[in-house]
Amino acid sequence: MSQEENITAESQVIDQPMSDILSERYLSYALSTIMSRSLPDVRDGLKPVHRRLMYAMYQLKLNPAQSPKKSARVVGDVIGKFHPHGDTAVYDAMVRLAQDFAQRYPLVDGQGNFGNIDGDNAAAMRYTEARLTDVALLLLEGIEENAVDFRPTYDGSESEPVVLPGGFPNLLANGSSGIAVGMATNIPPHNVEELCDAMLLMLEKDPTMEELCDIIKGPDMPTGGTLIESKKDILTAYTTGKGTFRIRAKWHKEELKQGMYQIVVTEIPYLVQKSRLVERIAELINARKVPMLDDVRDESAEDVRLVLAPKSRNVEPELLMEALFRNCDLETRFNMNLNVLEGGLVPKVMNLKEVLQNWLDHQQEVLVRRSSFRLEKVIHRLEVLEGYLVVYLNVDEVIRIIRFEEKPKECLIKTFDLSEVQVEAILNLRLRRLHKLEEMEIRTEHDELSKEREQLEKLIASEARQWTRIKKQITTLKSMFSSETALGKRRTKIDSNTLKPEEVDLDSIMIEKEPITVICSAQGWIKSMKGHGHNPKDFKYKAGDRGQFVLEVQTTDKLIIFATNGRCYTLGCDKLPAGRGFGEPLRIMVDIPNDASVTYMRTYIPESKMLVASTDGRGFIVSSDNVLAQTKSGKQILNVSGNTEGAICRYVHDGDDYIATIGTNRKMLVFPLSELPEMNKGRGVILQKYSKGATLSDAKTFNSEEGLEYKYGSGSTILNEFEPWVGKRASAGRLPPNGFPKSNRFNYLF
Repeated sequence: MSQEENITAESQVIDQPMSDILSERYLSYALSTIMSRSLPDVRDGLKPVHRRLMYAMYQLKLNPAQSPKKSARVVGDVIGKFHPHGDTAVYDAMVRLAQDFAQRYPLVDGQGNFGNIDGDNAAAMRYTEARLTDVALLLLEGIEENAVDFRPTYDGSESEPVVLPGGFPNLLANGSSGIAVGMATNIPPHNVEELCDAMLLMLEKDPTMEELCDIIKGPDMPTGGTLIESKKDILTAYTTGKGTFRIRAKWHKEELKQGMYQIVVTEIPYLVQKSRLVERIAELINARKVPMLDDVRDESAEDVRLVLAPKSRNVEPELLMEALFRNCDLETRFNMNLNVLEGGLVPKVMNLKEVLQNWLDHQQEVLVRRSSFRLEKVIHRLEVLEGYLVVYLNVDEVIRIIRFEEKPKECLIKTFDLSEVQVEAILNLRLRRLHKLEEMEIRTEHDELSKEREQLEKLIASEARQWTRIKKQITTLKSMFSSETALGKRRTKIDSNTLKPEEVDLDSIMIEKEPITVICSAQGWIKSMKGHGHNPKDFKYKAGDRGQFVLEVQTTDKLIIFATNGRCYTLGCDKLPAGRGFGEPLRIMVDIPNDASVTYMRTYIPESKMLVASTDGRGFIVSSDNVLAQTKSGKQILNVSGNTEGAICRYVHDGDDYIATIGTNRKMLVFPLSELPEMNKGRGVILQKYSKGATLSDAKTFNSEEGLEYKYGSGSTILNEFEPWVGKRASAGRLPPNGFPKSNRFNYLF
């Protein structure tokens, strides 16, 4: 290498730390990704590729009234003039703008195969055609009237708009999503009518976020569905610009023959591919993760229709759908992140109010620029009309000057005191048009333009007039997308009262719910038989044993078992042995000591209350949720003393306000239920006082308006006049009425 070449090579060497070089290059790449690819502009809601697609189609005059052109022609213009990227990426962006299941208000009217909700790809660009929609024209309206700035394209051969006029709130109406370097955006679609109402309110006053959220109730997805997020969470999301929206599929129950039914899903969550959803449900069926579901069928045509067939008519559809919501995309989360470019330059996470205000400010700027452009045109036209008036009044002289003078332009200016613009207009005027130059027509047009100039000047000078004009613009926009139209009607239902999956007990959902009858003998042998309505004579017991409890329950129920030792045990009905033979000892399933026996068995009723009492006459009220036992050894609820022979337990029904007790000494006492404390465990308080050797035989709560019911002969009787037995708690009581059972029990087992 020569010395000269060596000097040239050394001059190209950059002596800089690698960390600085990487930082600069990476920062340039990050800024390019953020501004030129991933984040939408808050003003028109578009990324550069979408904006260039709209402008290229506008230049091709692909209006809704014109015939569409090949998509390849549009893509070719975009990548050739404005967007130096691959044709596949540009075509994919164009396809998404045409899909009515991806865009709430499509910007492209596609002709041909533009994909479907099953996830199938669109046909090649050489097969499809496209044109703009009316919504897209709203975004482009005024682009030739100096409404926005233009900049040179990548090769400097043409110019492109920096932002579109955006006469349609596209950012919130259609949403957007993108991943940049170090940041991302994800904005759901909304209903335009609600957005217009919110902005009209903002033009009237400065509303709070609560007032805006009363109008904009939540996202409005193209595919419908049901939004189950609470109002509080929706408000938080719109206030911070970040939040999560839960979207569920819409479904209904269809009745079939012989009491059978099927579930039909008509709307699925946003961005969910129907074919993959069906495959996922089929996988759940094959893996037996949803045992209640037997089959899934896709009967969709142009609309969505997924048919879910349960295994049994006894399966509750609500429980089946809850299980599917938990395990597949029939329920999805949309994570909102309102990260946009403010002014096209600065990334910022905005709240709902800031996004709406930025759009309003952009519309004000567009209005002023369009009005100024129009004012220049009006002033120019007025100047030309004034020159035409001169021609009309001096036709012969004007013709003479043009015909005989060597320099007619200068002569006309000097003779009639005209401007350059007026003279050029007169010289360009054809003689064949002179007969149309009637003074009345010229003066009428002049007067109308003079009024328009005055109005434009006032509009440009007055901010109040500008906001009034924008208010009329938004009102017109609202009427175009009102709920009475098919496009404007809200598709996503708002239901804040629906339970979320984590609030549902999946243990009971994943077990198929079937009716069974539980039979427990006096010696503690338990079994179950399918169905209800069995004849007690068909039940078999071991020699010397007899029946004690017969309960008609469901397989999803839980049994509450109370023993004479004061302990409470919990047993799932799905774990009971089948009804063949005599069953199995209950002590095997729960650890009941040999010196204790079962005194109470009943299905668990959530959020209810129970009366527990020992035979020595002490008791209290306890919550049913508190008696649930997590282990086989049960849970100690009632502390029984040494002289206690056992314990009793009864449910307290809604409306019960009195309690009746009776002892083995055949003394009955009635007192207000409010005198009993509510405890979690312990001995309780004295219910009734007994003489030596007597114990509590039975206790029952009742509603004073309905009276005290007890067994009488083969039937029952109601004691309405129970005042003679009313006394203070811990009193001795008095003998029951004539005909009271000799067993000293109200015959009220549960």
